[in-house]
Amino acid sequence: MPRLNSPKEFEELRKKILSKRNKNKLGISISSGTCGRAYGSDKIAAEFIRELKKQGLEEKIDFREVGCLGFCEREPLVIIFPERICYLNVKIEDVPEIVDKAVKGEIIERLLYTDPVSGEKIVHEEDIPFYKYQKKIVFGNIASIDPKNIEDYIVLGGYSALSKALFEMTPEKVLEEVKKAKLRGRGGGGFPTSIKWESTKNAPGEPKYVIVNCDEGDPGAYMNRGLMEGNPHSVLEGLIIGAYAIGASEGFFYIRQEYPLAVENTKLAIKQAEEHGLLGKNILGSGFDFTVKIHEGAGAFVSGESSALMTAIEGRVGEPRPKYVHTSEKGVWGKPSTLNNVETWANVPLIINKGAEWFNSIGTERSKGTKIFSLVGKVNNTGLVEVPLGMPLRDIIYKIGGGIQKGKKFKAVQTGGPSGGIIPVQHLDSPVDFDELIKLGSMMGSGGMIVMDEDTCMVDIARYFVNFLCDESCGKCVPCREGLKQASIILKSIVAGKGKAGDIKKLADIAEVTSVASLCALGKTSANPVLTTLRYFKDEYEAHIKEKRCPALLCKELTSYYIDPEKCKACMICHRNCPSDAIIGEKMKIHVIDQSKCTKCGTCYDVCPPRFGAVKKISGEPVPPPVPEEKRLIKRARKEKRD
Repeated sequence: MPRLNSPKEFEELRKKILSKRNKNKLGISISSGTCGRAYGSDKIAAEFIRELKKQGLEEKIDFREVGCLGFCEREPLVIIFPERICYLNVKIEDVPEIVDKAVKGEIIERLLYTDPVSGEKIVHEEDIPFYKYQKKIVFGNIASIDPKNIEDYIVLGGYSALSKALFEMTPEKVLEEVKKAKLRGRGGGGFPTSIKWESTKNAPGEPKYVIVNCDEGDPGAYMNRGLMEGNPHSVLEGLIIGAYAIGASEGFFYIRQEYPLAVENTKLAIKQAEEHGLLGKNILGSGFDFTVKIHEGAGAFVSGESSALMTAIEGRVGEPRPKYVHTSEKGVWGKPSTLNNVETWANVPLIINKGAEWFNSIGTERSKGTKIFSLVGKVNNTGLVEVPLGMPLRDIIYKIGGGIQKGKKFKAVQTGGPSGGIIPVQHLDSPVDFDELIKLGSMMGSGGMIVMDEDTCMVDIARYFVNFLCDESCGKCVPCREGLKQASIILKSIVAGKGKAGDIKKLADIAEVTSVASLCALGKTSANPVLTTLRYFKDEYEAHIKEKRCPALLCKELTSYYIDPEKCKACMICHRNCPSDAIIGEKMKIHVIDQSKCTKCGTCYDVCPPRFGAVKKISGEPVPPPVPEEKRLIKRARKEKRD
């Protein structure tokens, strides 16, 4: 492929690709992101290729391995074009039938989505509730794009925004359009993108750098990974446009090593863009030069912080720098640098192509556009969802997420990753945007959203996230390093039933100091899980400390198990599954738990058939004394062991 040297040549290429394609042609796409591959989509894709070849249909059907389609709960997914018929939980043995039925224009009902209320089979992707209530503008074309084929991106309008920016707009006009769009950074604090760009542009010093932050380390979050795996060209195009606006000549993709597929697809995207003259020297004959490299991060959570990330790019340990030195003025190697999240860069081509007015029509007054969330936890439909900013939490969790698993009650949701806050049920109707979440004590973060049900202990949740942050703290500043360590010790003591009077005040004091005095955003926000659980669930802390009781019946040291003799059916299921041989009993005879041997693992409770409900879980109260028959069983079992 010869390099493209003008916008005319680029347009001719696009038309040439279009002329070879029939939008009504039969197509099959299979989700082959990391989540799809975990369910065997790579093997299923190979079977599709064999089957198409076997039936002589390679030319009649366009087959694509695409990125994550979002509905991760139901992977692998297959989309049949042009009708966009959606098949879920596809297995390798389904492949011949899918190909056969696709050619005949017939539907395989067993692979369709079934509405849990009506029982109706839903054929088309856009009618499935998980997709119906989303607004996919960044993720919108992933089902039609093979991330390893630049032509799939170009034919859908890819790189036309770059051509427009280079030949129809000055750098100042590009910057002005982003400013009018009110685009805010999708990586954490929601800082206005145009201000960051303008600061770097006006800062003295050459060269200037632009950086993509794909150091996504939040537990349960994988939005950036999904975008880099499924449509890396959209992020690359946004980066080149940003470099043009700022006056940068070099850029970096910072991608964590745990994302091998994202690294692979990005490397290929860079290579293909260079071969087409869309990256490198004299891009499209415009005179603008820009090169980009990939830096694979070592996996440190703190390297997601801007200054720590830039330090890592320089080849040093990823530690944050004092914030009075702005990275827009002194970033990588002391030069002006702009860093934005993956999703932020992917929005830029859309704004240039469709205009700021279009972008402003989506979202709220101060939070424009859409946001991709990783919806996980105790929700029926887990996955990646893209919604307009301002959508209520309730709609995301119930309309898209399908509500809480097993018919349980919603209790809380954490937004913003491990240093985000916990939002309780009374704020379920709050709109999701940058400012509203901060008012509730949380934040947008990069887009993690963990849903919790009535069985979740909020003290234990605070312990979990503080412990995670304690491990991930770089240790450079005392408030974060020591504050998190002490908070972790106190929380571990509380969930173990050893909490003391005054622990709540100590936690609040530590959280306040940590949030005010820490060096970087990780430390400053690390107190959010403690502060919000104290704010909304203080009664649970008091129950743990004063009553030695866990209201959620979760904390191991405060929980006990016993078997109700009136409900026990002596089915032996709990007896066979007890890992500590603490359950005594025989078939058709009453069962009893020897409390001296019970490790409180909860296996007996989990395996006891719900229709029996014989195993009981209690907290903060004594186990009912054994009845005479139970006493005899325990006594006999102990005697047999001695003998």
